[in-house]
Amino acid sequence: MRYLLPYIRKHGMLFLLALLFVSCEALCDLLQPTLISRVIDEGVAERDLGAVLRFGGVMLLVTAAGAVFASGRNILASRVSQRFSAELRGDLFRKIQSLSFINFDRIDKASLVTRLTNDVTQVQNFANGMMRIFAKAPILGVGSLIMAMRLNPELSWIFAVVVPVVGMLIALNLNIGFPLFAKVQASLDRLNGMIREYLAGVRVVKAFNRFDYETGKFAGVNAEYRGRSETALRVMAVFNPLIALTVNFGIVAVLWFGASGVSKGGMQVGHIVAFVNYMTQILFSLMTISMVFNMFVRAKASAARIGEVFAETNPMKWRDERFADGAAGGKVEFENVSFSYGGADGETVLKSVSFACMPGETVGIIGSTGSGKSTLVHLIPRFYDATEGRVLVDGRDVSSVDPRLLRDKVAIVPQEAVLFSGTILDNIRFGNERATMEEVYEAARVAQAHEFISQAPEGYHTRLGQGGVNLSGGQKQRLSIARALVRKPSILILDDCTSALDPTTEAALKAALRTYAKGITCFVIAQRIATVMDADRIIVMENGEIAGIGTHEKLLKENRIYREIYRSQIGEEMESHAVCE
Repeated sequence: MRYLLPYIRKHGMLFLLALLFVSCEALCDLLQPTLISRVIDEGVAERDLGAVLRFGGVMLLVTAAGAVFASGRNILASRVSQRFSAELRGDLFRKIQSLSFINFDRIDKASLVTRLTNDVTQVQNFANGMMRIFAKAPILGVGSLIMAMRLNPELSWIFAVVVPVVGMLIALNLNIGFPLFAKVQASLDRLNGMIREYLAGVRVVKAFNRFDYETGKFAGVNAEYRGRSETALRVMAVFNPLIALTVNFGIVAVLWFGASGVSKGGMQVGHIVAFVNYMTQILFSLMTISMVFNMFVRAKASAARIGEVFAETNPMKWRDERFADGAAGGKVEFENVSFSYGGADGETVLKSVSFACMPGETVGIIGSTGSGKSTLVHLIPRFYDATEGRVLVDGRDVSSVDPRLLRDKVAIVPQEAVLFSGTILDNIRFGNERATMEEVYEAARVAQAHEFISQAPEGYHTRLGQGGVNLSGGQKQRLSIARALVRKPSILILDDCTSALDPTTEAALKAALRTYAKGITCFVIAQRIATVMDADRIIVMENGEIAGIGTHEKLLKENRIYREIYRSQIGEEMESHAVCE
């Protein structure tokens, strides 16, 4: 929980001020039973109207003071808790942004959503309660004990019985509750993950009429969450009635023995009334403390889960090296690179990969599914670190350069087109927020997106739904390409991003790119051999290794794997014709 210390230091003064107001409010409440006792014993019993008015007036003043303190602590509690939660959520979001792909592989994304929302809210509610009623409870409880014992020491033995029993119940509540609520939060993670998966694939669900299947899956996860929540709340629900029963037994004992003392003349009626009021305040205090512990076990489980994210460290380190001024922009070298997602003990995905790509060169990468094509290019912007060997950009080992500087030189269009809610213009400028409209238009024209954007109701200011749901797959891919082009990078990575384009549009895109991307090092990953045929060089990947490098003509003559891909996609007749030429 060390991550909470900066927030405690920042908001500590207002927090303590709120606690001061709560303490003053509790003192006002503690005075009331004693004043009632004076009204009864010195005013009513003695038929002294002046005493009744005098002590009654003091009671009104004390009540008014308590109301002022209560209003003050409510304002402070709301202000501090809301600011604290907003800052915590913002810092948690920034922490998540600072993590690498390796960290994201360990933490489920649905769990991160829960931690950013529900878990932060649980901690916020606990902090708010601490400044409103939680801190008041022990003050009221201890103060009531002291005031009651001062009024009538003879009945104090009742507290010696009641308080330890209640303390034992609260401790038992805490020990049982924490693991239960930790399981509840884990179930909520799975529920959020299920909802997220369904919403991401809702079109597929509708296309295959799998509503019943998805409903069944959701019902199972929902039932698990409900069951664990019910179990936790059921266990928690047992303790409050037990605490109330114990304290009420104490009140009955006070009335029983107090009545006996009054009848014998050893006790005053006002003292018994005050004693019962103090006993009631103790009941409120103990019930509140029980509720505090119920909320504490939830907040503790949530705070621990938030702490797990803050405890994550980005394993990527660098020496703050910078790219040399005037260095050729876009040179990429792989020197005997091997890579495994599981580190040194994991399965090797890339094996001893070595090649060099000169500035302005276009390199096609082709191979079967799972051959390591995407993994290869993900090492260039340093999404992952090579397990062995080095990846160099413009002569610098990418592991020694600040990732921000490195990624300023790289633009990538991923396999799955990712768009954000907002306008089409916002999505294109996501690649370069300072891009002029002319630069945006030019990038869109090269990406073959300008025509369909111009035909949209509001042109470049047309709003997109989440993930660009109101666009076709090909339109989303073209916007993703425009977003990368407007960045004007030294290195452009097209990761199988034209799969949804028709051959005519793809051909127009390639022709436009040859002019626009002149001088830009370009990596083109594709499943279709026609996409990479005219590249300066083509890398053939097979089982994480380079099976061949060369031009289309050279590979067609010398590389068996490339010929098989060509034959399967274009046909033996055209292969024969191409070889003859």
